[in-house]
Amino acid sequence: MRKHYDFSHGIKNPYAKLLKEQITINLAKPTIAYFKQLAEETGIGYQVLIDLYLRDCAEAHRKPRFKWAA
Repeated sequence: MRKHYDFSHGIKNPYAKLLKEQITINLAKPTIAYFKQLAEETGIGYQVLIDLYLRDCAEAHRKPRFKWAA
């Protein structure tokens, strides 16, 4: 490796806006179990699946449906 690298002609990462942010979120156990089962079936990590699902909802401006018990 070099002792010094010249980044003066570098360009910004065009994918920087797509980077993820680590957060803490509380999810119901059945929800986690559902995505873990789906992860086993698809071979995709359950956290990635949750992210993909939430991103799809956000892009489609989908809002949750609430059905409160009387």
